Amino acid sequence: MKKQFAIIGIGRFGSSVAKTLCALGHDVLAVDRSQERIQEIADCVTHAVQADATDEETLRSLGIRNFDAVVVSIGDDIQSSILIALLCKELGVKFVIGKAQNDLHAKVLYKIGVDKVVFPERDMGVKIAHHLASTNVLDYIELASDYSLVEVTAIPEWIGKSLKQINMRVVYGLNIVAIKRGDDVLVSPKGEDVIYEGDVLVAIGRNDHIKMLEERAQE
Repeated sequence: MKKQFAIIGIGRFGSSVAKTLCALGHDVLAVDRSQERIQEIADCVTHAVQADATDEETLRSLGIRNFDAVVVSIGDDIQSSILIALLCKELGVKFVIGKAQNDLHAKVLYKIGVDKVVFPERDMGVKIAHHLASTNVLDYIELASDYSLVEVTAIPEWIGKSLKQINMRVVYGLNIVAIKRGDDVLVSPKGEDVIYEGDVLVAIGRNDHIKMLEERAQE
């Protein structure tokens, strides 16, 4: 299912989130004060707008409340970051992620109602994008340029079936390396191991195959 995301602040982190979400097939609005940054990302996203997001009327005109989620990734201006996040919540954005510089910044963001706060390393944007794009994806770790490890909640059609019946390797081209069940972790599960409701499957494989799995998990 295609979703709509707005990324406010197109630095390294914001750019990484925006490009990855677009690559996953979602609509992305990129917003930044810098015309140069907007020009750089314009061809990689659905819409790119040069604007001051600290202005409430600007956010209204962008229809910010209609997005499934907004990522406030302002890196060098804590005051602007807090103000934009606050405006987004006040305007009715359902889910806001804020990038924080330090613990105090994070504490303030949570106080004003931000749903999730991250302290991103350079590549964290990719992980956040996959988490946003699929509610079933719990974690995503890029192992190489075209291979990743993903944690995905078992979808209804897998419940009660064995790994052999699901046949993940043939259907999705992925290898299941572990099953997380509550506090227990079953490492190197066998084909006869059955999937239960609430299980988390840890899979490894090519990024294009992981994308297929994410799309199936959202159906």
